[in-house]
Amino acid sequence: MSENYDIVVIGGGPGGYVCAIRAAQLGLKVACVEKRGALGGTCLNVGCIPSKALLHSSHLFEEASEHFDTHGIEISKPKVNLDKMMARKDKVVDSNVKGIEFLFKKNKVTYVKGAGEITSPTSVKVALLDGGEETLTTKNIVIATGSEVTPLPGVEIDEKNIVSSTGALVLPKVPKKMVVIGAGVIGLELGSVWRRLGSEVTVVEFLDRILPGMDGDLVKQTQRIFAKQGLDFKLGHKVTAAKTTKSGVTLTVEPSKGGDAQEIKADVVLVAIGRRPYLTGLGLDKVGVELDERGRVKTDEHFQTNVGGIFAIGDTIVGPMLAHKAEEDGVALAEMIAGEEGHVDYGKVPGVVYTWPEVASVGKTEEQLKEEGVEYAVGKFPFTANGRAKAMESTDGFVKILEDTKTHRVVGAHIVGPAAGDLIAEVVLAMEYGASAEDIARTCHAHPALGETVKEAAMDAGKRAIHM
Repeated sequence: MSENYDIVVIGGGPGGYVCAIRAAQLGLKVACVEKRGALGGTCLNVGCIPSKALLHSSHLFEEASEHFDTHGIEISKPKVNLDKMMARKDKVVDSNVKGIEFLFKKNKVTYVKGAGEITSPTSVKVALLDGGEETLTTKNIVIATGSEVTPLPGVEIDEKNIVSSTGALVLPKVPKKMVVIGAGVIGLELGSVWRRLGSEVTVVEFLDRILPGMDGDLVKQTQRIFAKQGLDFKLGHKVTAAKTTKSGVTLTVEPSKGGDAQEIKADVVLVAIGRRPYLTGLGLDKVGVELDERGRVKTDEHFQTNVGGIFAIGDTIVGPMLAHKAEEDGVALAEMIAGEEGHVDYGKVPGVVYTWPEVASVGKTEEQLKEEGVEYAVGKFPFTANGRAKAMESTDGFVKILEDTKTHRVVGAHIVGPAAGDLIAEVVLAMEYGASAEDIARTCHAHPALGETVKEAAMDAGKRAIHM
């Protein structure tokens, strides 16, 4: 059986499904091949969405346990019903999956459930989940297969005692002791979930800092906040071996720069050292698609591989491995294939850590600006001086804005504090339009609101902050 399409997208995650829908909106005949049997990819099924559901639930539990009394709310000590919490998380995921299926039907995207293999620049063979095969003939092929967990030598993931982010989202009970390997976004988010629910959490990180790549000033403040909350950090250390026993896991840990090894025992170990492109079974070697030294698909500025008619987006190519980056890639590529203009500036893609407080960053860090020899101004404002944050009892953190003093353009922003992931959007928009810190400062912000911290930080870049 064969059917002709304008575009066949392999992968139904944020990049793939968005690319498929946008292409269909532009009048192209589109099919999306997904082997999971559920749309949304890692993000929706075992990543962004379920983790945020648990982050929100665990945050509410901690608020009830530790902070309600401050607000004059007196309750008996709350208990965790983990089964019910997990059921709610699953319901959130299911609702989102069905939502994408509805959008496919609405936009007339053909949804093919199965594993796709590229057999030529114009054909994709699909091993259908229900059995049998189907060949899709197409003018364009889009690789949007996302990424997978990067393995750690000597530490074998079994998704029971030693888990990836996937296993950490479905633990049957709250572990007494958890070790998180990796102090990046995933490790800190899931470590926070289980700490709030009662686990004693230790985070082991190879580097001497958490959140690699983020602004140093932001990282120092964030680490202090998390340590105060109860996360125990073992920085500058690496895990060299793991032994699973009936009572849990014993890790061998030693200093990254050399030194004596020691053992750490835990009930559950979470491996969160990063992700790598997932390209298994696509047949890229057979059709001659080239990869770079890090196993990513090589593409040009138009997402085109070295093989005409085959494109790649999202986590499979260069750029930050973020769902919203993949979505932007998908929209831009769909518009290019349809003959329109499309572009994504990776220098203006925000990154967010959905802990509490949240951590958000976009653009250049101070370290990068110094290394590049750029003269810059710093505007900074603490949440302790914001009326709304005080009313919320959420005053940890600050907003920092960086401006190039020659061009007077905002080139970076770094926030740790309540709703940082939402507050950063204003600065991203400002950067897209080439705004200065003064442009943000002279924009009227509602009072009392958390957004005033962004305004005041922008004012401080010109040394004229009012409320500090």
